[in-house]
Amino acid sequence: MQARTIVGMSGGVDSSVAALRLRDAGEPIAGLFMQNWADDDAQDSASAAAGRTPKAAGSGGDCRVEDDRRDAVAVSGRLGIPIHFRDFSGEYWAGVFEHFLAEYAAGRTPNPDVLCNREIKFKHFLDAARELGAQFIATGHYARVEQVGGHHRLLRAVDRSKDQSYFLHQLGQAQLAATKFPLGELLKRDVRQMALDAGLPTATKKDSTGICFIGERDFREFLGRYLPAREGEMRTPDGQVIGLHPGVFYFTLGQREGLNIGGVRGFEPAPWYVVGKDVAGNVLYVDQGAASPWLMSQALWSEPAHWIAGAAPAERFTCTAQTRYRQADEACEVTVCDDGTLEVRFPRPQRAVTPGQSLVLYDGEVCLGGAVIAATDAPLELRLKAQAA
Repeated sequence: MQARTIVGMSGGVDSSVAALRLRDAGEPIAGLFMQNWADDDAQDSASAAAGRTPKAAGSGGDCRVEDDRRDAVAVSGRLGIPIHFRDFSGEYWAGVFEHFLAEYAAGRTPNPDVLCNREIKFKHFLDAARELGAQFIATGHYARVEQVGGHHRLLRAVDRSKDQSYFLHQLGQAQLAATKFPLGELLKRDVRQMALDAGLPTATKKDSTGICFIGERDFREFLGRYLPAREGEMRTPDGQVIGLHPGVFYFTLGQREGLNIGGVRGFEPAPWYVVGKDVAGNVLYVDQGAASPWLMSQALWSEPAHWIAGAAPAERFTCTAQTRYRQADEACEVTVCDDGTLEVRFPRPQRAVTPGQSLVLYDGEVCLGGAVIAATDAPLELRLKAQAA
């Protein structure tokens, strides 16, 4: 029977149960395993062709691609469905990884999972499914799609602790119309139990975390292969030098880990946090206290926004927002500027709102869309911009 829906089989328990549910509902399906990252040697060759000089490969990276491929094949065999294979590593390099590197080089902190969904999983994967004669794709994302009056809405998952609508906010009407999320109504614990009951080989497999192309490797070592960093000073916001950093690229706002700041004379023995980065000056700014006032902002400005409905709800409106994944909803007022960018103001201070990350907007359970954060009114960010002007 010709498959009407192609399921993205990642080799994990979520995509396995997504396929199981569709098969048991009588949907004609097939699986497709996507390889989005080649081995390190191949990526180093691509890096060299792009004019970069990465360090030698073989540095302990482990994307588990082959293990995941074997698990996807085993699950498909257990379910009695065919499985296809596609290598999107070239598309991933051009559409996701180059942007990832450019953002870090600019001192921002990107979210490649958002871009991967837009450029790979709901673009190239969808195209591949249609080439195979299918009408729909399905994934193991925890989210829901609802059709209302001819329009499609992206909704949060029932299991709010696993909701992934944040990473899907760049999808549009055409993509949502062709997508199924079989896990959107389920709790994670029930997904595990379904996999166990069906005897799926991925039932007890640990969930993958982080970015695929980094895997279990050391992030600094990996990034340093593509963006060689320079040692520089760590300073307090008032300019006092208290140590050295290995490279500003490796740190993000609010980060505590990896600073290696011991006892500093004249300061309390309290944890230090990153509160700012001066990429041009190669300076990392740090302060004590998770709630340092240097980390706080009440307004942000974004790059042009994407709206799932195709347009903003209004030129000015109130809603809730997340400026990072799994953040609690924060009330805000949104103003849509003439160029499509956003000005967003919050009633209460927000901690570590980070340029390069995604602002995602919600009306209750409905994801409205979002945008990349371009700037905030955090005091150190404003001061560094004034100094550079």
